[in-house]
Amino acid sequence: QVQLVESGGGSVRAGESLRLSCAASAYTGSNYYMAWFRQAPGKEREGIGGITVTHWTTYADSVKGRFTISRDNAKNILFLQMDSLKPDDTGMYYCAARIDGSFYGPLLPASYTYWGQGTQVTVTS
Repeated sequence: QVQLVESGGGSVRAGESLRLSCAASAYTGSNYYMAWFRQAPGKEREGIGGITVTHWTTYADSVKGRFTISRDNAKNILFLQMDSLKPDDTGMYYCAARIDGSFYGPLLPASYTYWGQGTQVTVTS
């Protein structure tokens, strides 16, 4: 069982930056693929991107070039650096984990076993 706790959300203006963190309760550094998702009111949960144990990353087109995912395997922490934020980035942000090597693509919410409770990000124009 892995518990995930996100932090770092808040309210910022367009163009500013935020850094989210996701702390895992168990060691995830050897075999867990980690990812970030977000959900805006009235919309489906959207995959932002993910990272393998060996730090290979993938991103959704909507955030490519603006967001950076990283992880500290020794401390079991996942990060999401968000730059050049836009109002469309507003939503609840979740981290998720699954065993690495899944058949499913990295941005499919249903393929993840563990989820955090989310942290709110609000971007105003």
